[in-house]
Amino acid sequence: MIKIRGIEKTYRMGDNLVRALDKVDIDVSQGDFAAIVGASGSGKTTLMNIIGCLDRASGGEYILCGEDVCKLSGRALSYIRNEKIGFIFQGFNLIPTLTARENIELPLIYRKTPRRVREQLASEALEIVGLSGRCQHKPSQLSGGQQQRVAIARAIAAAPPLILADEPCGNLDSKSGKRVMDTLVSLNREGRTVILITHDEKAAKRASKVIRLMDGKICV
Repeated sequence: MIKIRGIEKTYRMGDNLVRALDKVDIDVSQGDFAAIVGASGSGKTTLMNIIGCLDRASGGEYILCGEDVCKLSGRALSYIRNEKIGFIFQGFNLIPTLTARENIELPLIYRKTPRRVREQLASEALEIVGLSGRCQHKPSQLSGGQQQRVAIARAIAAAPPLILADEPCGNLDSKSGKRVMDTLVSLNREGRTVILITHDEKAAKRASKVIRLMDGKICV
């Protein structure tokens, strides 16, 4: 599914050239649960942004589902983000004025999914994450763990081939974090490809493949 070869990311900070990623090679197959692990400043967030088509690499090759991402236009990258990647962020990124169901339906509206289909997909996604009884609740009426499970439901509702989870348990207590990780593991067992970005070694152990970054390089 993902083939990354020699990916580099550099940027200027004053007079200094910072090399955030230095010739990184990664392979992720369909159905993998891969964890990208590293301390702050290791380059994992930069790598996540490139994998998620939120940023462009300075050099190298990135093939996603058979497409050379590095050669695509901004519009094409936006299409890939919407159609092929389900994002789960540490900060949940739910819209406070919308209900759980409406938050889940929002990306489907951008896809121009018919209303009845949107409602059905949102209901199915809420059931998968164990929140079917909370569909009319707004984020302020949900716990942190429940908000993150709504975010997971939003990410999986349209069945994208890739789920990209950025520190999904970072703002949660240990019990809620475990439930979120259990949900990701369950989704992977059902055949979904998951990439977890984390600094948490305990969370990384739940993955089937661990990729370690240090100073922008893969650690062997």
